[in-house]
Amino acid sequence: MNNFTLMILSAGFGSRMLNLTRSTPKPLLKYKNKILLKNTIDFFINIGCDEIFVNTHYLHNKIEKYLDKNFKNYPIQIIYEKVILGTGGGVKNIFNHTKRKKICVVNSDIFWTKKNKSHIKYFLNNYQNVSHCKMLLSKDINFLGLKKENGDFNLKRNVVTNWKSKNEKLYYSGLQIVSKNIFNYRKKIFPMNEIWTKLIKKNQIKGYIIPSKIRHIGDKKSILQE
Repeated sequence: MNNFTLMILSAGFGSRMLNLTRSTPKPLLKYKNKILLKNTIDFFINIGCDEIFVNTHYLHNKIEKYLDKNFKNYPIQIIYEKVILGTGGGVKNIFNHTKRKKICVVNSDIFWTKKNKSHIKYFLNNYQNVSHCKMLLSKDINFLGLKKENGDFNLKRNVVTNWKSKNEKLYYSGLQIVSKNIFNYRKKIFPMNEIWTKLIKKNQIKGYIIPSKIRHIGDKKSILQE
């Protein structure tokens, strides 16, 4: 897998981390003695990413200083959001800064491991063929860290649908491939959920369930887990 663009969502306030993010932005927190943002950058550079965007807002100066110090010679561009654009608006904005029509988008609070590598390469294979959106999903048994009582989505014949109580619990892993053409309305500030809802109604989201375990560092409790 070579030559793909990655956006790392890093603008949020990290409020579920409580006191841990009062003076440190969530992407710069450590899990197993490794900074989350570094873990993500290293992982995706290793599998062929050649263009990275990091959007910032909360404590943005600290993220910018960290990247400038540790990744100065990497193909990373920081996009500062003076007004936070939301997950959807933030992704839409990236297409103003890249020539590519398809990008991968990842949450900054997923801790990637070597066991995920082959599965992520498989997920990204032929990513240019994604017409609208493709999600990486995880079964409840393989999803570590922050969980919810309900699943996020259901998957039937590789098409993502809304989760219902009778369905197996599937969680959104924090990684997706999106096409520029799904952001075809004028709103600038909005959550990605708005886009997903529209696409699900038209059966336009594909899905892949990762076989390996994946860890979501979503709250203070999950950052203390082994």
